[in-house]
Amino acid sequence: MATRGKNYKGKTAGIDFGKTFLLDEALDLALKCTYAKFDESMDIAVRLGVDPRHADQNVRTSVVLPNGTGKTERVLVFAQGPKIQEALDAGADYAGGDDYVEKIKGGWLEFERTIATPDMMATVGKIGRVLGPRGLMPNAKLGTVTFDVARMVQQIKSGKVDFKVDKAGVVHSLVGKASFGSTKLRENILAFMDKIMAVKPSTSKGIYLKGVYISTTMGPGFKLDPAELSTLIKKAA
Repeated sequence: MATRGKNYKGKTAGIDFGKTFLLDEALDLALKCTYAKFDESMDIAVRLGVDPRHADQNVRTSVVLPNGTGKTERVLVFAQGPKIQEALDAGADYAGGDDYVEKIKGGWLEFERTIATPDMMATVGKIGRVLGPRGLMPNAKLGTVTFDVARMVQQIKSGKVDFKVDKAGVVHSLVGKASFGSTKLRENILAFMDKIMAVKPSTSKGIYLKGVYISTTMGPGFKLDPAELSTLIKKAA
């Protein structure tokens, strides 16, 4: 069993982690529990009532967080012709075709997100074994295979996060930084949960939101009340 340090123990003393918290209460406590010398991330984990073994229950999509993620990601766009300049003008860090495919074959991976125009997917497929396992392959379901490269670059730069349910039926995602404060984090969390609710598979039976937890990088997890979240989402709609 892991031994907690004195900073962790000092910040969490007196908190009843056996209870379910309202969103505002959980956010305030989570932020008070931060103690790292860096700007800790705020993460969310949602346990869904789905069976990922069935394709029609494999939840996978993306959402643009209203206040961004607080994380700067380098974007590579696979394109040709005028689309290369369009991508660069929109803020892409890199854009090109065969030249970047060859660089990646040589071991270059200085980017975190990729976009590709549909006519480039055959070329990108040549490095699928490199990009795929790292979660870097452009994907039509996530909108990253598109001719509208400018819009997608702008969305990623402004806080677009992709997420999918894992084998255990849990979705994990970054929803901001501790420095955002509770108001901006609250808005991001509700936007994320609204998307989760919107993509509920029609074949999912019974309870859909089985558990929702938030935590900072070094802090403890706080269990949220799914019923309250659903109410807050409806009010914000």
